[in-house]
Amino acid sequence: MINREKRSPLIPILLVNFIGTLGFSIVLPFLVFLVMKFGGDAVVYSLLAATYPAFQLLGSPILGKWSDVYGRKKVLLLSNAGTALGWILFLIALVLPFDGTLNVNFVYFGTVMISIPLLFIFLARAIDGITGGNISVANAYLSDVSSDKNRSNNFGKMAISSNLGFILGPALAGILGGTVYGALLPVLAALLLSIVTIFVIGFLLRESKLKSSPILISHEGTIRKVFSQECKDCVPPIDNMEPKFRDVFKLEHVSFLLILYFLIFLGFNVYYSSFPTHAANALQWSVTQLGIFYAVLSGIMVLIQGPVLKKALKKFSEEKLIIVGSVILATNFVLFYSNNIISICTAVVLFAVGNGLMWPSFMSILSKRAGTVHQGAVQGIAGSFGGVASIIGLIAGGVLYNLIGGVTFLISAAIIFSVFVMSFRLLKK
Repeated sequence: MINREKRSPLIPILLVNFIGTLGFSIVLPFLVFLVMKFGGDAVVYSLLAATYPAFQLLGSPILGKWSDVYGRKKVLLLSNAGTALGWILFLIALVLPFDGTLNVNFVYFGTVMISIPLLFIFLARAIDGITGGNISVANAYLSDVSSDKNRSNNFGKMAISSNLGFILGPALAGILGGTVYGALLPVLAALLLSIVTIFVIGFLLRESKLKSSPILISHEGTIRKVFSQECKDCVPPIDNMEPKFRDVFKLEHVSFLLILYFLIFLGFNVYYSSFPTHAANALQWSVTQLGIFYAVLSGIMVLIQGPVLKKALKKFSEEKLIIVGSVILATNFVLFYSNNIISICTAVVLFAVGNGLMWPSFMSILSKRAGTVHQGAVQGIAGSFGGVASIIGLIAGGVLYNLIGGVTFLISAAIIFSVFVMSFRLLKK
């Protein structure tokens, strides 16, 4: 018998993911210019960039756990309400008068100047980050409505929706931000999109999380007995048992997958923080050329994560696709070390192919290992691992590029190559 939740359409959750990514990416092209306008410098910009993942690190596991207990829909509503509040504060920052700066002393960064509008932008990013468990909860929702047969394809569709948002977001920012209103229109558009998302969740999204049944706990504590339909030598059932964070690390192979999750995010974020500087300085690209680069990259990934991934899954296991995808990604980062345009174009294709094959397959395996009881908690903790990696990678990438230039891309390559080597362990599992 098929549960109603298993037949829930994917379109609402894909739409939620698309709009969320669009709203996030719409601020990227002009954020650095706003920081400079309001009296900040490169240090302030790096701290602002790390604010969102830092607060997401705190909120993501809690929201993930709440989604296991109270349901995915309620937590998604809460998360997107926080996003809307963040954009409201962002709008306030844009209309506040700029009357000077405050001196703030940081232990490692020295004294930096932050204006009142910048404080509101920091607060906006912090609120959006701490309620920003929408991606991990959306992944948990997708796992709820997926079967083992279509899980990878569904995560591929989720990745496509993200890439489409990342294509449209910077493009929309470029169009709206080119008017006399500057950043005001893009931020207003992001706010309206977040409100639309709340309505989509409220009226179109069905709850996917079934109410947890009493869990039987074995004296031996093996996860197979916890998830089996029958369990011998069990203690009496405990009603309304909530999943605990420590239980996640007892799940078979999940700790290893979380380590891979961390390394993947670390490698990507070292690259993401250093490449825009590399493009502007070493490659002498304009803002338009950089926008075209990201649009083409995301467009190719849409193709790979759609029909190409679907065909690949018919011939290869998810574990093999992770191995192949990671070595392609590592090669791509090596090619970015060269300033030759042919190497750069080849790297773009390899980036899209490697990420398109690896990431949906990895997320599918992680969701399978999480099971049904701890799905939200696992996705939330994974989000925290990604948050830590993002904070480290975003700050380290900028610092490293200032010290060693394009060699920074070889560090990203080395990190992803370590994922390639470690991924062979998945074949044994």
